Amino acid sequence: MSTLPAVGEVVAERTVAISRDSLVRYAGASGDFNPIHYRDDVAAAVGLPGVLAHGMLTMGVAVQPVVDWAGGADHIVDYQVRFTRPVVVHPEEGATLEITAKVGAVDADAGTVRVDLTVRFDGGTVLGKAQVVVRPAA
Repeated sequence: MSTLPAVGEVVAERTVAISRDSLVRYAGASGDFNPIHYRDDVAAAVGLPGVLAHGMLTMGVAVQPVVDWAGGADHIVDYQVRFTRPVVVHPEEGATLEITAKVGAVDADAGTVRVDLTVRFDGGTVLGKAQVVVRPAA
């Protein structure tokens, strides 16, 4: 990428399906075997609306379109989010995340771009102030 994008430009959009199988795979890879991520009875017992996707899984899925756009993970300078709402993963239907990555700020001197993520699930936003600072590939 020879020039930096303009503020307001959408640089990536993606829809990602998360299944209960995704949760099991992520638990195995991360070592996070908290049963709220795979057992309905435990989730219900602690007052949750159902089995929840891991927060870090949601973060990772959300940033991947920006990683792809930027030219690889080594171009990510900073990534921060606030968790605002859980992603409930239905046993048969799973959950679908809708991700939009839009340029929020450009620092031409530093060669960086702040990309603001909007991550939606079931009609609501699940990550607040989700921002990725990127130094895009040349």
